Amino acid sequence: MAKNKVEETPKEISVEEKLVALYQLQIVSSEIDRIRILRGELPVEVKELEDELEGKHTRVSKFEAEKVRIAEQAKENESKIRIAKASIEKYNDQLNGIRNNREYDLLSKEIEFQNLEVEGFEKNIRLGKERDAFIDEELSALNADIESRGKDLEQKKGELDAIIAETRQKEEELLMKARKLEEKIDERLLKAFKRTRKNSHNGLSVVSIDREACMGCFNKIPPQRILDVKAHKKIIACEYCGRILVDPDLAEESSKAME
Repeated sequence: MAKNKVEETPKEISVEEKLVALYQLQIVSSEIDRIRILRGELPVEVKELEDELEGKHTRVSKFEAEKVRIAEQAKENESKIRIAKASIEKYNDQLNGIRNNREYDLLSKEIEFQNLEVEGFEKNIRLGKERDAFIDEELSALNADIESRGKDLEQKKGELDAIIAETRQKEEELLMKARKLEEKIDERLLKAFKRTRKNSHNGLSVVSIDREACMGCFNKIPPQRILDVKAHKKIIACEYCGRILVDPDLAEESSKAME
């Protein structure tokens, strides 16, 4: 006969336990921040270098494609020059057999036109060569820059990989601790914790009181409020910066418990 299963209700944790969990979560979160700060701007620098190199490689490809077009246009112009010169030669031969001035004028105009065509095609070839020489200079500078920036990228990637390898395991352990601590904190309180952390320049959402002042904004805390914080009967936030306050004794005990 099957036994009736009794559903277990989640254990309600005390305010003090919530404060301990919040303070420990702050410690873990700050340590994760420290690790990520240790990496510094390297991930951003690596990405910027990769984007810069991609842009330079794109310019190289465009220049190389343009050189191919210039070479093709030069061949086309050379072919047109040959055709025009052949026409000039033919017209010059025909000049010997003309019978009247009208035919002479027509042939002379054709020869003049073909000579102008040759000059135009030769100019195109000359401009193409000048452009090609300019592109060669640009490519030389670009390729030298790509080589230099490529070495910078390799160095930055090496530094980043070394830091990631050194801190990956520690960060994963801390993230796991953070997830376990978050399970002890109700959703509303956790959202407030994360929101304050996001809006805080130093990532502090839970701070202790020292010398009757909030260690987040350093404003003085009224004596009655300090007593309320020490009582651990409710979650109390600093009225100036909104950070959750814990008394020094609880903060010290929470830190030792983590160690």
